[in-house]
Amino acid sequence: MPKKQKVLWPKSKCCESKDKCKRCPLRMLKEGTMPEGWTVKRRRLVKVEG
Repeated sequence: MPKKQKVLWPKSKCCESKDKCKRCPLRMLKEGTMPEGWTVKRRRLVKVEG
């Protein structure tokens, strides 16, 4: 049986550190691991409307 992976929720705001953490919204957006219906604008996590 496959193990369930814990879904990491992104931080609400990027901490702007040089070495981005695993929950950084910018990194998650780039890697494609951002939850469905969410995006990043001005280094903040925002809900996509539409």
